[in-house]
Amino acid sequence: MQTGSNSQTERIQLNEGNTMSKKNRKPVFAGQFYPLHKEELNQQLDLYFKQADKIDVKNIRAVIAPHAGYVFSGQVAASGYKQLDTTKQYRNVFILASSHRYAFGGVSIYSKGNYVTPLGEVETNMEIVDSLLDYDIIYSKDEIHEEEHSLEVQLPFLQKIYGENLRIVPLVIGASDASVSKRLAEILQPYFTEENLFVISTDFSHYPGYTDAVNVDELTAKTILKNKPSELQKLLRDHKKMNMPGLATGMCGWSSVLTLLYLSSVNERYTYDLVEYRNSGDISGDKTRVVGYWSIVLTETTHPSSEFKLSESSKKQLLNLARKTIEMYLDKGEKVVPDPGTLSDEIIIKCGAFVTLHKNGKLRGCIGRFTADEPLYSIVQEMAIAAATKDSRFPTLKMDDMEDVEIEISVLSPMKKIETSDDIELVKHGIYIKKGFNTGTFLPQVAAETDWSKEEFLGHCSRDKAGLGWEGWKTAEMYIYTATIFAEND
Repeated sequence: MQTGSNSQTERIQLNEGNTMSKKNRKPVFAGQFYPLHKEELNQQLDLYFKQADKIDVKNIRAVIAPHAGYVFSGQVAASGYKQLDTTKQYRNVFILASSHRYAFGGVSIYSKGNYVTPLGEVETNMEIVDSLLDYDIIYSKDEIHEEEHSLEVQLPFLQKIYGENLRIVPLVIGASDASVSKRLAEILQPYFTEENLFVISTDFSHYPGYTDAVNVDELTAKTILKNKPSELQKLLRDHKKMNMPGLATGMCGWSSVLTLLYLSSVNERYTYDLVEYRNSGDISGDKTRVVGYWSIVLTETTHPSSEFKLSESSKKQLLNLARKTIEMYLDKGEKVVPDPGTLSDEIIIKCGAFVTLHKNGKLRGCIGRFTADEPLYSIVQEMAIAAATKDSRFPTLKMDDMEDVEIEISVLSPMKKIETSDDIELVKHGIYIKKGFNTGTFLPQVAAETDWSKEEFLGHCSRDKAGLGWEGWKTAEMYIYTATIFAEND
């Protein structure tokens, strides 16, 4: 951030907010980071958007934008937002910002009311806010939001595009632990759908000289393009070793960017595109001590068919690997390490999977994972071992059992949130039900194996898997997904 910054960091103790009394969050930084008056703000935004270029990108899922005073970074931010399809109406915009004033061990979400800017009131989705407050790393504390500029300054750009249709979920990350970003991504994953937009607020290098800033900011941006959380974490460590004169940080909003990478890296359809770069030296002319600004967009590549497909040879390779993995683990307590050169391209993508074991035709174990930051073959190995040894419903398999065991693998598509059970197609769709900490799922094949009606499918999942009672699904969040299912005896 270039103007209105406060380097002081305060530590606070968090308590859950009270959502009973409404208290809108006022435009604290209007008049400091951007114009105070509506007419002047509209004129400035109009100019920024007019000067911004449109690049060839579609299906935008997230925007990374700077948050300095508009005079310094407003044009770069507008260039990022200019890429959005103005005809598309997102259900929600999740805004992730990293705390600049307070250090605290978790994430704060504003739960008291809406946000306000000179352009008007921005609705906060209180239903999602209340749901997220069920998680132990997410809190609500007024002053964190009241004194955080990096979230507020994104709102006028979004209001200019979506007007009164804008609805947000405002999150400020206070932790300096990467594990919090990873956990937050797991919590937000069900919302990371084409219906919602994610905005990530960050500036890049702080206070090196102009040439050094250009170089380090290019390196950071190219690391984001790799779409690998581990690569960004390594670069952040490298920043500290550079001994670059004046460099205080390579990216102030790294925890927010890392959260997005954890969300996007699980699917190879997601790619990042660079939009525009400038630093404060380009504006002020002072190139001795600058701050860098990038706008970057995350897009999703669409395919003719949304269902994941595997060749027969890849299915056979996964099944063989699952069997060999279980047998070696039961025999020696070790996991098979496959030769990378023998793995097909289809099984090194990142997606979720379940492994189901049947012994003499009866269920003997079933464990899986919806998302993954590892290749498919590795997830299958992990879930195969877990299904054989960690399913609490059954004793651990023994080597002697393996000749009577059939292995089935279900490779999962990304989950899609639904508002009504009418969207569920039995046998085609699996379901995932969530309310608070209670969750449950049934794979698509469960409906075929049981011959249940849709109400029975939902009722059993709600009662037996999620612990919400037979009709608990009616007040819970529901998601559907498809699966590519194959077994040894197919």
